[in-house]
Amino acid sequence: MFWLLTFIRRMNPVYAAFMMVAFMMGIAGALQAPTLSLFLTREVEVQPLWVGLFYTVNAVVGIIVSLFLARRSDMSGDRRKLIMLCCLMAIANCVLFAFNRHYLTLITLGVMLAALANTAMPQLFALAREYADRSATEVVMFSSVMRAQLSLAWVIGPPLSFMLALKYGFTTMFLSAAAMFIISLLLIIFALPSVSRNIAPASVAITEVSGWKDSHVRMLFIASMLMWTCNTMYIIDMPLWISQDLGLSDEWAGWLMGSAAALEIPIMIAAGHYVKRFGKRKIMMLAVAAGVIFYMGLILFHSITALLILQLFNAVFIGIIAGIGMLWFQDLMPGKAGSATTLFTNSISTGVILAGVLQGALAQNFGHSAVYWGIALLSIIALYLIGRVKDI
Repeated sequence: MFWLLTFIRRMNPVYAAFMMVAFMMGIAGALQAPTLSLFLTREVEVQPLWVGLFYTVNAVVGIIVSLFLARRSDMSGDRRKLIMLCCLMAIANCVLFAFNRHYLTLITLGVMLAALANTAMPQLFALAREYADRSATEVVMFSSVMRAQLSLAWVIGPPLSFMLALKYGFTTMFLSAAAMFIISLLLIIFALPSVSRNIAPASVAITEVSGWKDSHVRMLFIASMLMWTCNTMYIIDMPLWISQDLGLSDEWAGWLMGSAAALEIPIMIAAGHYVKRFGKRKIMMLAVAAGVIFYMGLILFHSITALLILQLFNAVFIGIIAGIGMLWFQDLMPGKAGSATTLFTNSISTGVILAGVLQGALAQNFGHSAVYWGIALLSIIALYLIGRVKDI
């Protein structure tokens, strides 16, 4: 752990501000996301079909808006100001959900505000990458420690979300998320720097050619999409599977998710250190191989002890792809940190859309066990694709 202690000693107030903003914005997101379906069902009183439609529309609009803003942010303007605008939209969105219970308003105005708000996180990581490049900071470690703040937020946020929503009401929960975004906005205004853009050299020609035209970017996007499809299918199905098929208490779903999130933190920080020695492709292949073992393990082992042990492989899988995957996109698209980071986050959104369709179809027609066979197959395809992406 000497390398981690060395990095912490080198941290300056700006580094600390990036970490704090990532943590606060992560907490705000982790307050809202876990209870959203519960909010729509109990407070807005809509049927499951409309809950699913909300998630689909939210993901599709988020992809469109984030791609547009990413392209604009890479070409001109102050990225920090864009993050501030996104935080303001996030605050407005929290207030809207706190006091509005009209479905049509939430799926139109609410979704648009959420799409703008969700752009803040990839833009924050893009600004951090540009700052690290300019200040000669260890980019991978800086990004890994920053990404660890999100995992820490997801260890704390979901239990806090359910506690606030169930004991004090959804209005209190959404206003608490708004408060987190207000703190983030103040930190951005007073602590984060504006960073001049790094323009890619003419020989690269990346500023004139879309990253999507690069076959390695396309393969990485598809692989990333499949990996996040696997993760999302597991998150959607696991609470139902352990209660309906395995006969375990519903509370175990929270323990399994929380233990994986806690284990992710040291794993992603360690990956940030060792990626320089082994390269991004080998580290990512290790992560996806761990994912294959995890999903195959879910098919074979069903005791609670085995499920808890398997979370270590789940943590290796998610902890590495969440941090190193984003950096790989950025390295494949030099000079376009905003577009690259947004392409990574859009692979997650696309995976969410695909996961909802696949999980519902497999579980309804073939049962929950078929979901994990499908996930295992997708993870093997992702492992093959990752092996074909060039290392940088």
